[in-house]
Amino acid sequence: MTLTFASIIASAGIDSAEALVIRHAYVREHEDGTVGLHGDSSEEEILAYTSVQVANPRIFPAQPPGVWIVFRPEGGDRARLWSVLVNHGETQNDGLRRTFHLEHSELMSDLRNRLVIGWRSPRTWRIHATTAAAYPVMEIADAEPVRFPGFDALTLDYPQMQAVIREHRYAAWRTALSSVIGVYLITDTRDGRHYVGKADGAENILQRWAAYATNGHGGNVELRNLDPSSFRLSVLRVFDPATPTREIDAAESHYKHALDSRRHGLNRN
Repeated sequence: MTLTFASIIASAGIDSAEALVIRHAYVREHEDGTVGLHGDSSEEEILAYTSVQVANPRIFPAQPPGVWIVFRPEGGDRARLWSVLVNHGETQNDGLRRTFHLEHSELMSDLRNRLVIGWRSPRTWRIHATTAAAYPVMEIADAEPVRFPGFDALTLDYPQMQAVIREHRYAAWRTALSSVIGVYLITDTRDGRHYVGKADGAENILQRWAAYATNGHGGNVELRNLDPSSFRLSVLRVFDPATPTREIDAAESHYKHALDSRRHGLNRN
């Protein structure tokens, strides 16, 4: 059974009836003199190029949907995912060209530059997602490894923390986090309250954070009734796994006092 783009669209939570699929062509300059795209076009150039469309409704929909799935060309019958954009509506129309306010979304973000689908009509540059849904998935390449930034520069929002726990591209991060114990910080970005926690004994920081990735609270009573999607995690101090527990406890207590996380934060003790 052939895997089709329909499965990818559905898993991303996109309604194919409300999405447009675009496959750009590499043309440095169009016949009317406007600048096109090439293999070295920047992200900003591709976004700007996509945001301007012809005003002729026979070429581009008069009422384009709110989601645009944009591909780069790859050979005559293949297309590689560039990004999924949210269309916030038209901002300008001079009768010849229309400009739209487009923004990158997190939809299919893990598949950017990795997903390749077969493109059955090489001359057709835009189609409804309901049509593209039947196109075959040709390739999902391995994700590029993400360099570990170091403990002092490590700051993760909750969705990225979940990705670190689960995705192959963060293998180096998991190796680093599994090699240390220590004290970490969770900030609820909605109100700025802090929670200071620790990983000690037989539990390293990776294992501790994996619990948060699973249920959002990691067994901490203080966090059970909060929405973890607004959490930001960082490491305050790391220790060698052989460090005595009393040193970890002392460091944790220090940071709770320094950040006042007992009186004005999320720590209860």
